[in-house]
Amino acid sequence: MKLKPFALERYFAKHEFSTPYLLSSSDCDGLPASELVAKADDEARGLWERLTLGYSESQGLPLLRREIASLYSGVSADEIVVAAPQELVLIAMSCLLEAGDHVVCTFPGYQSLYQVAESIGCRVDRWEPVEAEGWRFRVDDLLEKLTPETKLLVINFPHNPTGAVLSANDFRRVMQLTRERGIRVFSDEMYRGLEHESKDRLPAACEAGGGAVSLSGMSKVYGLAGLRVGWLATKDAGLRERFLEYKDYTTICAAGPSEVLALMGLRARSEIVARHLERFGRNLGLLDEFFARRAGMFSWVRPKAGTIGFPGLRNGGAEAFCEKIRRDAGVLLLPSTVYGYRDAHLRIGFGRGNMPEALSRLDRLLQ
Repeated sequence: MKLKPFALERYFAKHEFSTPYLLSSSDCDGLPASELVAKADDEARGLWERLTLGYSESQGLPLLRREIASLYSGVSADEIVVAAPQELVLIAMSCLLEAGDHVVCTFPGYQSLYQVAESIGCRVDRWEPVEAEGWRFRVDDLLEKLTPETKLLVINFPHNPTGAVLSANDFRRVMQLTRERGIRVFSDEMYRGLEHESKDRLPAACEAGGGAVSLSGMSKVYGLAGLRVGWLATKDAGLRERFLEYKDYTTICAAGPSEVLALMGLRARSEIVARHLERFGRNLGLLDEFFARRAGMFSWVRPKAGTIGFPGLRNGGAEAFCEKIRRDAGVLLLPSTVYGYRDAHLRIGFGRGNMPEALSRLDRLLQ
């Protein structure tokens, strides 16, 4: 299997650490390790103090898997596989798919969600949202793409990069029709838990059973991207075993220090997430004001969840616009072309504490 270059990650590799202000980040400010350890309960701190740097369990630290399982309804620790999120996408797609399979995937989106399938030799159709309807993913549009040969539906809600979510009724409809047709579901839920209104949170796909797989991790919701800890949750024991067998050819096991720190983060999740949501509220208010003042230049659909939005440039030219902003203002935005999407949108992030300053620099340049 030969994979194409990952356009978004190559873009960040080139510019992320050389541009002073990031206005396109999809994560929240990283928590200091010292703060995380200070929040730990006695059990987790004891694990940290006694930690030896040997191999850890392939499936993941049992206490961590138990904590992860508590995020779901009716899911047990044995139904969790721990690894780095991007690694888990590769593992899952490699185990679920074969050359010639038909896949439908939400789009635009994180490239690996469809690129791995295409590299395996699958035929991939893209389920795209309607911007004029608030980036709504129409279930009727999905139905037109499903065929008797469809093997896998890949969904991502809350959605990267638009921040859109399905309605509860539409989600139930999607899960029901995939069950009826024998189509597996792979659900990227990396932003689940960062809904700006709690009523918008959808059930996890894995809770429905039927071989559905949920992907999540510590990067987006908890501000702990540097741990490189994520997980797959599925009630399908046979599929889970195949994931573990494939993982023997990748990292074998997660890093022990990362697993213990992830356990600390999950046990402090209420405080961490509340802090993030408070920051989002302030930053989104600033973005609403900015885009209202510059409505002649931008279109703006306020995201319902997550840390990013996908404003449009009314005259197009997103790639050139982002280059000018990076060069002249030292502010990094992400052009929609890195998603393989038309050259008319930007990804903007509002999860960082210095977003107001970055936005102010952008605003001054546009003046």
